[in-house]
Parts: sequence; structure tokens; C-alpha cells
Amino acid sequence: MVDLAERALAEADTIAVVGLSRDPSKAAHAIPATLKAAGFRIIPVHPSADVLLGQKVYRSLADIPEPVDLVDVFRPAAEAPGIAEEAVRIGAKTLWLQEGIVSAQARRIATEAGLTYVENRCTAVVRALGQIRKN
Repeated sequence: MVDLAERALAEADTIAVVGLSRDPSKAAHAIPATLKAAGFRIIPVHPSADVLLGQKVYRSLADIPEPVDLVDVFRPAAEAPGIAEEAVRIGAKTLWLQEGIVSAQARRIATEAGLTYVENRCTAVVRALGQIRKN
């Protein structure tokens, strides 16, 4: 049986990664790199970088000029409600808080707007276990 997280990831093509790190040794860099290698379109969101994973970086979700299927969050839980509001505004289908990130307020914002909501799960683990690839 496919769980909600697997289904959300399998249905996503374009993933905006809020908090994608410049540091390749950090999970916030390695996990999006793994998703990119599996064929997902990764759009980095970072306050000061220009290019990450070979992709143009945007300062906020609102700056992304194309539809986003899934917003993958690598930021502290305290920032999650604001990110949830941005995800709703841009019409994302899923808000995903990475492993270790939980926010009741972000959950409420996302689910009340009809987004699929995943928290405290790793996209790379779900992708590997579900053998989800886009290429």
C-alpha cells in the first residue's frame, strides 16, 4: 500500500527546496541532490546564493516563475507557518517538512488550503523505499 508521502512524491515533478544548503556535506544539500539525480526538477530557494545544484536560486517561493508541485522545507519549525502560507499562495500541491521538523500551525495552514501535508519525513528515504524515479 502506498502511503500519503509516497504518493505525494510520486506525483511531483517540480520541487522547490526552501533552505537548500551550499554545503555538500549537509543533508539540506545532499538530499535535494539525490532527488535531482532521480530526475526531479529542483528549484533552490535561498536568501543569498545565486546557483545551487546547477540551478538558478530564487529568494522566495513567490519569485519562482513556474508551477511548483512540492515545497520541501529544510528550515527550522518556527519558519514553517510562513513557508506554508507562501506555498499556499503559489499554488503548490504539497508542503513537506523534512525529518525533525514538525509544525501544527503549518499543518493547519496547508491542510485548510487543500495541500497535501507531510512532516518529519525525509524525501530521500521515501523516494528510495518507494523506488520513485522521474528518469
